[in-house]
Amino acid sequence: MINFNVPPYVDKAMEYIQECVRNQKICGDGAYTKKCNEWIEEKTKTAKCLLTTSCTHATELAALLCGIGPGEEVIMPSYTFVSTANAFVLRGAVPVFVDIRPDTMNMDEKLIEAAITEKTRAIVPVHYAGVACEMDTIMALASQYHLSVIEDAAQGIMSAYKGKALGAIGDFGCFSFHETKNYSMGEGGALLIQNPKDVEAAEIIREKGTNRSMYYRGQIDKYTWINFGSSYLPSDTNAAYLYAQLEIAEEINNARLSLWQRYYENLSPLAEAGKIDLPVIPEGCVHNAHMFYIKAADLEERTALIAHLKEKEILSVFHYIPLHTAPAGLKFGRFHGEDRYTTRESERLARLPMYYGLAMEQVDYICDVVKGFYA
Repeated sequence: MINFNVPPYVDKAMEYIQECVRNQKICGDGAYTKKCNEWIEEKTKTAKCLLTTSCTHATELAALLCGIGPGEEVIMPSYTFVSTANAFVLRGAVPVFVDIRPDTMNMDEKLIEAAITEKTRAIVPVHYAGVACEMDTIMALASQYHLSVIEDAAQGIMSAYKGKALGAIGDFGCFSFHETKNYSMGEGGALLIQNPKDVEAAEIIREKGTNRSMYYRGQIDKYTWINFGSSYLPSDTNAAYLYAQLEIAEEINNARLSLWQRYYENLSPLAEAGKIDLPVIPEGCVHNAHMFYIKAADLEERTALIAHLKEKEILSVFHYIPLHTAPAGLKFGRFHGEDRYTTRESERLARLPMYYGLAMEQVDYICDVVKGFYA
């Protein structure tokens, strides 16, 4: 059986985890947490990175730092994971969903302005499959209407838009290091902060509302409760597992890109024949091969394709159910405008196996099975 996903693993991870245990430092903000933060800061050129327990928590932190509250509105796509909306629903805010572009599956930047009201506080672009949203337009709108931009870059590490790292363009960016991502710590994430003035507040909220981070840096002689907060610190053993991958991040990235390109070249004849659609990478975007998907004609064909692949011992999956069609989406949010593409395109999309360690021969076999289905 060819699995859909296999979490990335690097042999040095066990050595680093054992070092944490030997040093009796396995809680949050240990040596490996700091190494991961510094690596991400250097790679993305962001002012500050704070490793978190999940991308969900990173997004919640961003919502808190933006001061988003009850009745206020946040614009986002409906084609995303529930955490994108939950972070703001927990604050009493209303997710306002707009339609996606059929080429990239990203929020259609041309529809954002019409969704802005006097209650709008933020725009949340989701970089689907590690392919950037049209950030120039989004940032210009945010500036014009005095809105915050919180990038959901859960799938976007190592990707870029016009030379800028995803997650480091808006006011805040959120990475995921879940086991399904290009780099993993099991469960984990990171908050990227652009403005240094937001760092202290972020540290306080992340550290249970205390100024403990300042205490550990020797800036104060004791720490105390300063503000509301929670515990968003991952274990240093998790960070150790992640850091082993970050040390060879380019190797992992290049391997994934090679697999992605093999898929693309093998399946291009089917796309040229009008049987399927393949991913689109707009000019100026550098992607990270987070996933490889194809689009069937419709839901019925996709269901049959996934079943056919499973018969051949290949696990393929569909992706998000649009949030505006879910019970919670109907309860907490609203869709602005017409759903021309969100539902239709989501029902066509099938994700093929993609992970570090997948063999080229396996990709060739998967492509042959897909071709066989359409033959």
